[in-house]
Amino acid sequence: MHEVRIAMLGSGFVAGFYLQGLANVRHQRVVANYSRSKRRAAAFARTWDIPEPTTNLEKLIQRDDIDLYVIALPNEEHVAVSLALSKAKRHQVCTKPLARTRGEAKAMLTAAKRSGAMHGYAETEVFAPAVVKAREMIAAGGIGKVLWVRSRESHSGPHSPHFWDAARTGGGAMHDLGCHCIAAARYFFGKDDPIVEVMAWGATLVHHGKTTGEDNALLVLKFASGGIGHCELSWTTKGGLDLRNEIHGSEGSVFTDVTRGTPISAFTTSPAGYVVEKADSDVGWTRPLPEEAFTYGYQAEMRHFVECVREGVTPRETYEDGYIVNCVLDAGYQSMQRGRWVRVRI
Repeated sequence: MHEVRIAMLGSGFVAGFYLQGLANVRHQRVVANYSRSKRRAAAFARTWDIPEPTTNLEKLIQRDDIDLYVIALPNEEHVAVSLALSKAKRHQVCTKPLARTRGEAKAMLTAAKRSGAMHGYAETEVFAPAVVKAREMIAAGGIGKVLWVRSRESHSGPHSPHFWDAARTGGGAMHDLGCHCIAAARYFFGKDDPIVEVMAWGATLVHHGKTTGEDNALLVLKFASGGIGHCELSWTTKGGLDLRNEIHGSEGSVFTDVTRGTPISAFTTSPAGYVVEKADSDVGWTRPLPEEAFTYGYQAEMRHFVECVREGVTPRETYEDGYIVNCVLDAGYQSMQRGRWVRVRI
């Protein structure tokens, strides 16, 4: 069986989750990792037992013994790195959101398609086991026609300082978290039912002076079928990551809640270890989440992309999906500014 050799581009928070996901994926090996910082590259390599940390991205891309490059870099670096990979005709996977704007995402998609190499969009939400099971129930006809999807993703704010700068990242909470909810809604309604119009609201309610973007937002998606997607996004929610979906159909409903309904509850008077992503407290009543990388979909998406490289097939989430999400987000920000419905331009 051909071993897929991987280069991890990035040595931060999301790269760590990707390594957790890859830990249980067979027939792959991360052979190199890149960071702009020599210290961070070396520290990440020690943590994950990666043999070759580097700060020389150009040299890494030119290697002919790497099968897949995973872009786990800050948003502002996605487009330049992706274009360099496409020029070298390398298989690539990019974290969410694909880009900061529709224009950047289009450039990435066009170049990746021209390269003839594989391109995969690493949107964890549609690989999460609970979400995949919900989609299977929908596909089996269990709830009839999907009419309305409500998705919520919220926490108390990003880990990395650069996320608070909307110019660097592409936006605030809606851009950071809305990409997950848009992808979920597309997954539940089906990709043959496009989002045609959006309405959005956003405001900075708490983090005044800390962020140049909104820290709370609502985004409403209108599908061609007439169905509605309702996205709730927040960087001001305490108590750890809140990740929920409701799918309502003509004959029933499905609900997913992987962070507020975990199989463990505890009351501790002293810290007892890691609780959940972005937990604001590790004492008192907590709901620890076991196997986070599996629960969020990191393991399933990494396995999928590795298998696609090895078998030479197209992933079920590609840069085209990432591009569409960026188109919806751009329309959402236009709606936020204009205070009215805005057509989505693909």
